[in-house]
Amino acid sequence: MTAAEEMTCDDVPWGEVSPEAARKLLIAAVEAFAERGYHATTTRDIASRAGMSPAALYIHYKTKEELLHRISRIGHVRALAVLATAGEREGTPPERLADAVSSFVRWHAGRHDTARVVQYELEALSPEHRTEIVELRRRSDAVIRGILRDGVESGEFDVPDVPGTTLAVLSLCIDVARWFNSKGRRTPEEVGELYADLVLRMVSTPQTPPTPAVSGADR
Repeated sequence: MTAAEEMTCDDVPWGEVSPEAARKLLIAAVEAFAERGYHATTTRDIASRAGMSPAALYIHYKTKEELLHRISRIGHVRALAVLATAGEREGTPPERLADAVSSFVRWHAGRHDTARVVQYELEALSPEHRTEIVELRRRSDAVIRGILRDGVESGEFDVPDVPGTTLAVLSLCIDVARWFNSKGRRTPEEVGELYADLVLRMVSTPQTPPTPAVSGADR
């Protein structure tokens, strides 16, 4: 799914970006950053993709970095909401963890262009903007850590190192954005179910059977 195709989705976060010209520029920036990387993309590249003159970009965004920050902030807020919804649901720790992982993976697969920019261009942000985004990432970290701790306390998870395991789980989910191919043989839903099963197998105690893995062809 390209960034342009995301605009047709009901849950796309870009709906809060206005006016229309600013939204078009942001979508063009997502596509360019995902394809070429932040540093290799020029403001002229972005404006051209949006069908505008380079001067038009500066009406809505002072710098290329401001565009990246807007993309990163919206994307991180959206990803955090996906995790928080799963973390706050009723259910056992294994059920909540499976829901969190599958939802987070589906987001990173279904929005892989956006997710690549959001997750892998952090170092290009200014120190002030990076601090803001790091705080959002810490809140995502806290959701998974809380579920793991609940599972350890209930005896359903065997996790000697909760912070380290939290990092491993989130890294596994985020990495989907790097390799996922929308033309591949697995859907975002299938990858989400597969990863949920893998994570549960990683953290569950022997007497806590994980959910079955999703069937399907290899990617």
